[in-house]
Amino acid sequence: MQIPSKARAVIIGGGVIGCSIAYHLGKLGWKDVVLLERKQLTCGTTWHAAGLVAQLRNTQNMTRLAKYSQELYFGLEAETGVATGFKRNGSITMALNDERMEELRRLAAMARAFGVEIDEIGPSDITNRYPGLATKDAVGGVWLPKDGQADPVNITQALAKGARNFGVSILQGVKVTAIHQANGRVSGVDTDFGPIEAEYVVNAGGMWGREIGAMAGVSVPLHACEHFYIVTEPMPDITPNLPVLRVPDECCYFKEDAGKMLLGAFEPVAKPWGMDGIPEDFEFDSLPEDFDHFEPILERAVERFPMLATAGIQTFFNGPESFTPDDRYILGEAPELDHFYVAAGFNSVGIASAGGAGMALAEWMDSGKQPFDLWDVDIRRMQPFQANRSYLKARVTETLGLLYADHFPYRQFASARGVRRSPVHHYLEAEGACFGEVSGWERANWFLPQAERDAGKKAEYVYSWRRQNWFDYSAAEHMAVRQKVGMFDMSSFGKIKLIGRDAEAVLQMIAANDVAVPVGKIVYTQFLNSDGHIEADVTITRLSMDAFIIITPAATIRRDLNWINRHIPENAHAIAVDVTVSEAVLVVMGPKARDFLQPMIPQSLANEDFPFGTMQTVEIGHAIARAHRVTYVGELGWELYVPSDMAAHVFEAIAERRDDHAIAMCGLHALDSCRIEKGFRHFGHDISNEDHVLEAGLGFVVKENKPVGKFGGMIGADAVKAKRNDGLSRRLVQFRLTDPEPLLYHNESIYRDGALIGYLTSGNYGHHIGAAIGLGYVKCNEVGESTESQLSSYYQIDVAGRLVDAEVSLRPVYDPKALQVKI
Repeated sequence: MQIPSKARAVIIGGGVIGCSIAYHLGKLGWKDVVLLERKQLTCGTTWHAAGLVAQLRNTQNMTRLAKYSQELYFGLEAETGVATGFKRNGSITMALNDERMEELRRLAAMARAFGVEIDEIGPSDITNRYPGLATKDAVGGVWLPKDGQADPVNITQALAKGARNFGVSILQGVKVTAIHQANGRVSGVDTDFGPIEAEYVVNAGGMWGREIGAMAGVSVPLHACEHFYIVTEPMPDITPNLPVLRVPDECCYFKEDAGKMLLGAFEPVAKPWGMDGIPEDFEFDSLPEDFDHFEPILERAVERFPMLATAGIQTFFNGPESFTPDDRYILGEAPELDHFYVAAGFNSVGIASAGGAGMALAEWMDSGKQPFDLWDVDIRRMQPFQANRSYLKARVTETLGLLYADHFPYRQFASARGVRRSPVHHYLEAEGACFGEVSGWERANWFLPQAERDAGKKAEYVYSWRRQNWFDYSAAEHMAVRQKVGMFDMSSFGKIKLIGRDAEAVLQMIAANDVAVPVGKIVYTQFLNSDGHIEADVTITRLSMDAFIIITPAATIRRDLNWINRHIPENAHAIAVDVTVSEAVLVVMGPKARDFLQPMIPQSLANEDFPFGTMQTVEIGHAIARAHRVTYVGELGWELYVPSDMAAHVFEAIAERRDDHAIAMCGLHALDSCRIEKGFRHFGHDISNEDHVLEAGLGFVVKENKPVGKFGGMIGADAVKAKRNDGLSRRLVQFRLTDPEPLLYHNESIYRDGALIGYLTSGNYGHHIGAAIGLGYVKCNEVGESTESQLSSYYQIDVAGRLVDAEVSLRPVYDPKALQVKI
């Protein structure tokens, strides 16, 4: 076969994802794009996908991509002449218990905020829309009229034809055998027909994605699982054109097509596949039947839809699909290698996601930046260890089933735990900690009091949409921080050292605040992009004239390190290093923090000697630590950065001090409830690369007029100046429910004077205030609308279908003058 020697972009993988990327790059006018498929188009996973096309996802932008996919598939036939089989027959999700119905009501409120048509329906409505379905035990459900279904193979062929029409070359039967790089950038691929030089390479290899990534030195954490469904023989009595039906409480979905029924399952304990690699000749293959595994799903389905009892089974299918550690797909430019992009691990939603994901990645490649906030699926959220095969095998056993599990707030993964632990983990465990997991880190979320443990209770979650079993324990931790003193283990903080004689000049360009500060000064700042939108939310502490330490959230360490490295000029004398594991972080916070710590530390902690926003080296016990006087809870306190080998000793010293002065052990849930009372922003929820720093209310730490440095002016300065001049289009404000009972999480709809105008970006219960609190953006009725005008409106929040009155403020409801942090 003749293959080109050069290409602008090589796409590896000819499933629906790869063909969508090829189509969208061609549509953007890219020339010399080559798609390489090892066998035939769709022969891996796409060909046996169920073809469900839903609009609603867990966040606005994921919903935006799914809606785009629908519109694309709707118009592809007219554009390409290839029928996609797409039809909008709607979908029903049915709840069999009150907790699931609460979830669906909250989902419906979120859907309305995202512009998705949705209706809550009762059991009789479900029966009318789905004749023959048993609904006696149903509580209710939701109806989405614009959901639908399609033919996955024809969608792929239509995208491929469209791509060819734009000039893309699609080569089947060509396997990539190696990926090359030079100077930190991908440079081409080897195939079994020869090499191809390339400026860009895209890994759209589906369940081969992990191995393709490994060829480039890129971590792509995904693993195949067996996915089961049956297709019946024709059922003459079935009502034609039934909607897609999901019964998540029974782990199943129903799809009627041409008088036959497809019944699929997302069982709680899945079967990983391909641990030893995927056979070289795998092509349009299925896996061995396992009727014993599927039988419990089928038995319940027959009771649910009795017509199945007399239907013959035409096909019992078992095929592999790839899953990721967090049930979200992987998209974007790899942090390890420039111009190497990944689109893989679609967790059984590949057909619904492919159109939007292909569009987003193509625009990302074309402009060099994300077209909108894609943090939900950004490859930089993944940690390198997560590509470990043993870890993936354990985790995906759970993640497949979680697609249909109750999506309770604060739900934690149960599998593949304990990978990354703080140096004081065992002490926290002994104190009654219930751990959650972020980026592999085990973190204490709440503590079960000793008396409860003595009574036989265990520190474990009992999930609900209402007040969970830990609510009162976390409230006590919260109040200890507000009234006395508490301690958090924040060792999972990301820690990046920037070292070199040009470190200050580099940070002056990257950071929005002024970092030309004395040694020991702490600077709160954001990294902005050229639009003035927020790429990172960090603190920067000057350690010496040529060294800084940047503290980031645990989940964003790879993203933030990648942003820094991509913006260090080639001629700069500066290097960024991830030093996260070198230090533990013990955080002592509360109005009594000074009283607690001062007897342990010979250096003065008085305001005049140790002011807010500064760092000093201190002695504590027999150890040396850095004490940072900052806060994320809005109280007096210090973060103690202790060398990891001394962390247990310092913890022991603090524990011993309790004999003379009480201190509460506090978890991350209390940290979050304290921060939301103070209105502190949470990156990934309240602020993102789609949010302008001024509209996020962070203009007070932006110094766009600071001097232009050695490597140019501050990134985003012009956009900040323009926004200050033109006025704001929206503002991030704080809401407090007037009813103390309802709970807020995030994505609840905001109503202003009776009109739906947005949604909450985050929410929690303010235990000191005595009500649920949320943050959310309120659009201005006109650019530059005054704060007085916005605040004078009447606001309500939709909590599971009930509109609850809310007070609104631009200033924190707790300690609005920030007096507590400086006492």
